[in-house]
Order: sequence, then structure tokens, then C-alpha cells
Amino acid sequence: MALAAIFAADARAVTIPTVPVGNLGNAGDTTGYGAVAYAYRIGTTEVTNAQYAEFLNAKAASDPLALYNASMGSNARGGITRSGVSGGFTYAPRANMGNKPVNFVSWYDSIRFANWLNNGQGSGDTETGAYTILGGTATPSNGLSITRNAGATWFLTSEDEWYKAAYHQPAAQGGDGDDYWLYPTTSNTAPTIATANGVGDISNPGANVANYLLGADWNALNGNFTTVGSAGPFSESFYDTSDQGGNVSEWNEALIDGSFRGFRGGPYYDVSSSLRSSYRNGNNPTLMEGWLGFRVATVPEPSTAVLAIVGGALMWVLRKRFK
Repeated sequence: MALAAIFAADARAVTIPTVPVGNLGNAGDTTGYGAVAYAYRIGTTEVTNAQYAEFLNAKAASDPLALYNASMGSNARGGITRSGVSGGFTYAPRANMGNKPVNFVSWYDSIRFANWLNNGQGSGDTETGAYTILGGTATPSNGLSITRNAGATWFLTSEDEWYKAAYHQPAAQGGDGDDYWLYPTTSNTAPTIATANGVGDISNPGANVANYLLGADWNALNGNFTTVGSAGPFSESFYDTSDQGGNVSEWNEALIDGSFRGFRGGPYYDVSSSLRSSYRNGNNPTLMEGWLGFRVATVPEPSTAVLAIVGGALMWVLRKRFK
């Protein structure tokens, strides 16, 4: 019985595809953001509904922490349904929404997901690990005093980690003259507005495409989320991340004006300026909206960090050659 439970848990384990972010010790740009001294890996895409649903199935059978927002099931752009009664709740992605970014998540939800990854998934704790959540209480004021713990292996991206992965490319490696692009698609020109097919895949993939300004009409909606990464490799950042502009705005660790937690990236309905490197915003950490999601990052174990950097550099060369 115990072995069966272990194998069942393994079968539902969440995999977060990541890419390495190299060029250690890079300088920030003129806005002051983007400098990161260390190697790290960042999620290739936003956390998806399928990934978050497995988190809910592992940790929200009764959901005392309100990790599930009812709008995920009732809103036309929500992506997760809940079945059963408290103590036996189960969760599943809605049709054609498993590979879309999760939304209606607070900043607290994002760091609890990170804690769960940090603690090995399954029955792993959501209240300690990468972050210590004070008293387990999700309030705007509590959320302003939480910081990343030393030794964290999975975490919500810092603003600099997010910014570097989105906009940085050394001029010596083909980037813009100041080592930073204006848009997270390796471009200084506003992206082409994405369109979508009937299941939400971007139907005009190619160079410099992003899901914004209500272009991706599907499921009888004027603008909707699109399948993560479906704009294709020519719309990725220099470090091969997808959708850091458009789809959902993404929570990060930034503390803004001592009152808000930060988010970047611009959502599916907004104008191109919200995708630019100069745009940043924030709100109460308890905010849960249909345009707001998140992305996680990880630091390689010390014994594998050097191998990851070398392997990542080789993969980058190969991928860029065939883009």
C-alpha cells in the first residue's frame, strides 16, 4: 500500500521546464534592473493550469489556505474546476486550458507553490521552505515582510531575475547596444499581436509575436490566454523563455513603495507599453485577478551548477543555430 501511494504521487509529480540564465555578474540597464551575480534557472513558461491543479490535488483537499479561487472554475477565462466536498476536493484543468497560464492567484499562492516545490512536492509544506509565511495568514501587511530564505532551491522570481531573463542579451552576443532589449522577444519593436486557433494555440507564430491587445480570440471570447510557448522559438527571449510579454502579468518578489508586491510582463488585453522593460507595477499581495499569474525559478545544486552552465551554453548555441 505504501509503495502504491509513492508511485501514485510520482505519477502526478509536477515538472517545471526551466532554462539556464548565464552571463553571471551582468550589469543592470539604465532603469537599474537586471543585474544578477549568480547562475539560476527560470521557468520556460508561466506556471500552467495543469501544474497548479496538481498542486491543488496534493495540498487542497479541504483547502484551508484558499489556494483555489472559485473564479478559476466560473470565469470564462479561468482554467481549473473543483469537484467533491471539503476533505475530498479534487481539481482538473478545464477543456483546452491545461496548457494555459494559471490565473486568479495571489502573491501568497505563488510563494506557497514555490514552497511546495522547494519541499519536494507531494505532502511538502507550503508555509516554510523558500519563504516563511508569518502565522499562515494571508494579509496585505504580512505579505510585505516576507523575504526569500537562504538555501531556497525553488522560488518566485526576484524582479532582477525576471527582468534579466526577459530583456538581457549582451551586445557582444548579438544583443542591443546597451545589452538590453525593450521587449522580451529580443526586439526593440512592439511585437506582432498574436491570433489564436480554436483551442488557443497561437496561429501566427514567428518572429516577435506576443499575446496582447485582445488579439487571440477563441472560445467565443474577445481575447483570451494562449498555449504557453506557442508563439514559437523566434519569439523567445535570449535565454529561451516564452511569454514574458503578454498572456498574464507575472508576480515577482519586488516590494514596491513599501506597500505592494510587484508584477511585470503585461496581460493578454493590454497595450504594447505594458510589455516593455520600462513598465512595472504592483498591488496588494492578496490580489487575485484573471490577468495575473506567476513564474518560478530555481538555483542548481552546487555540485551541478558548473555542469548546468556549460550544458546550458551549449544548448543555447545549438538552439540559436536552428532558430
